[in-house]
Amino acid sequence: MRCDILTLFPDTPHGRPFTQAYAKNLAADPRRLVILCGHYEGVDERVRLALHPEEISVGDYVLTGGELPALLLIDAAARLVPGVLGDPESIVEESFAEGLLEYPHYTRPAEVRGVPVPEVLLSGHHEAIRLWRRKEALRSTYQRRPDLLQDRVLSLEDQQLLDELTREGVDGTPVRCGEEGVVS
Repeated sequence: MRCDILTLFPDTPHGRPFTQAYAKNLAADPRRLVILCGHYEGVDERVRLALHPEEISVGDYVLTGGELPALLLIDAAARLVPGVLGDPESIVEESFAEGLLEYPHYTRPAEVRGVPVPEVLLSGHHEAIRLWRRKEALRSTYQRRPDLLQDRVLSLEDQQLLDELTREGVDGTPVRCGEEGVVS
């Protein structure tokens, strides 16, 4: 196998999980990329043994072929290549960029079916908006993906915001906060 080619096999439950960190590494890898796409039963074992592809799992479910997992890899990595997205800052605050889910977004009009945009977002107070966004990202993660908070070292600010959420009685799976900002 030539060393300037990276061969991936994204259609296997045997592989390492595909994560945002993996996508970031893939985007930075200068090698040419070959993606093997199996169908129904996967790729012939002899091909796997001969090529030694890096095996990747895109989730714990079964698909009919490897085309969709290949598209997942391509899309997740390509958007991290400089110049692919119009604004390079757009990848900084999205879900998984810091291991948390993203905060909610609001557009115009200022009220839809009686639900207004939160006042703080209309205030123009940048620090208050930053804190609201961080707290809402923690809230979303706590409620929907508490596994992302397990064993995570939190900043003092994040710990305080998470404490506020628990005092507010936010629904979700309880996450025990340890010393020095460690969630366990």
